[in-house]
Amino acid sequence: MCKEEDYMSDSFINVQQDIRPGLPMLRQIREARRKEEKQQEANLKNRQKSLKEEEQERRDIGLKNALGCENKGFTLLQKMGYKSGQPLGKSGDGIVEPIPLNVKTGKSGLGHEALLKQKAEETLESCRRKIHMKNQAEETAAEQFRLRLKYKQDEVKLEGDLKRSQQACRQLDTQKNIQVPREAWYWLGLEEETDEEEKKEQDEDDYKSEDLSILEKLQILTGYLREEHLYCIWCGTASEDKEDLSSNCPGPTAADHD
Repeated sequence: MCKEEDYMSDSFINVQQDIRPGLPMLRQIREARRKEEKQQEANLKNRQKSLKEEEQERRDIGLKNALGCENKGFTLLQKMGYKSGQPLGKSGDGIVEPIPLNVKTGKSGLGHEALLKQKAEETLESCRRKIHMKNQAEETAAEQFRLRLKYKQDEVKLEGDLKRSQQACRQLDTQKNIQVPREAWYWLGLEEETDEEEKKEQDEDDYKSEDLSILEKLQILTGYLREEHLYCIWCGTASEDKEDLSSNCPGPTAADHD
């Protein structure tokens, strides 16, 4: 037999205890957690189920089990030739599984859920309509902005063409010793130089330049340049005769020269 060690020997006296800082606290925490988990497990086992939970369990068990011969309705079906698993109906095209049971647990009345669903769908449809109308409004605003921008760009281009036509008209009229233009606005700057007295003496039947748009002035002036001087501002050259102008010039408008 092994000789028993003396409790006064070095093997007992020189044993060093584990005194790392925080170790006793960790052990206490772990022990408290284990006790708490055991208590929770015991509470779950000993907890008495509520009436609703018991009803739900009984219902689930009853729905999982197929109907047997003890069920009167199933017995009547068997007498009429029904076999378990086959569809209902004379032609065999009916349902196979029973109609699912939908248990109502809330306190709201019948049809309340359908009403809530209908209201939710109406709210969703209203939101969709608002988003659609907003998108349409944004698209319309963007299109109107593009049209206004294009109109301004076209207007600036027309003003540039009109000034070029007025400059060319004054230069070509001067070369032909024409001292007074057919209309004051035919020459660039001359319309502003005209005195107010001369404007009052103009015949009332004559149209005023202010009544004409930039496009109308451009059309009239370019027509005058083509007729009088055989000149096209977009070609930038004067032709020798009308036949030369009609054959070498695409047309009397800027669009014809694009």
